[in-house]
Amino acid sequence: MTYAIVETGGKQMRVEPGRFYDIELLAADPGATYTLDQVLLVSHDDEVLVGQPIIQDATIEGMILSHRRDRKVLVYKMRPKKKTRKKRGHRQSLTRFLVCSINLNGQVIAEADAMEIEDLLAGYEASWAETDTLSVASEPEAAATAVAEPEEPAAEEAEVEEPAAVAEAEAEEAEVEEPATEGEEE
Repeated sequence: MTYAIVETGGKQMRVEPGRFYDIELLAADPGATYTLDQVLLVSHDDEVLVGQPIIQDATIEGMILSHRRDRKVLVYKMRPKKKTRKKRGHRQSLTRFLVCSINLNGQVIAEADAMEIEDLLAGYEASWAETDTLSVASEPEAAATAVAEPEEPAAEEAEVEEPAAVAEAEAEEAEVEEPATEGEEE
């Protein structure tokens, strides 16, 4: 099994080809390829290369799947008997990064299976196309497609009664006399 330990966003992470990881936000668009070059350790076929502090000419090639935000972390501070309470929340911005290959000295030493990558990308490509079509459409084109010519009515519309007329009709219905019961005189 081949793996590497890479530093990104101030954190060290163990990565393997064909898997995706949530790392600190990277400045790249979803669907773009990205190279991580801060590789601290590479393990391949029972050989371990340790950098001091990094391994020269070792890179991790991958693809950015999406940008997302992590779950909210709540911080609550309270000072007893002082009526002081502070509640704060934080959501970290993350990038979902798919590791495609581990390279050492310009050669690929471990690569993800093409079928695995295709399966993972199937769901993400639909969302990329959706965002691309929304951002590519220019305002005049969007306005032209949004304004549709009104259709002529096929039949005449029924007349709508005025609210006052509706109220009078309801009042007349309420005044209808109920039949007298036995023992009551009219």
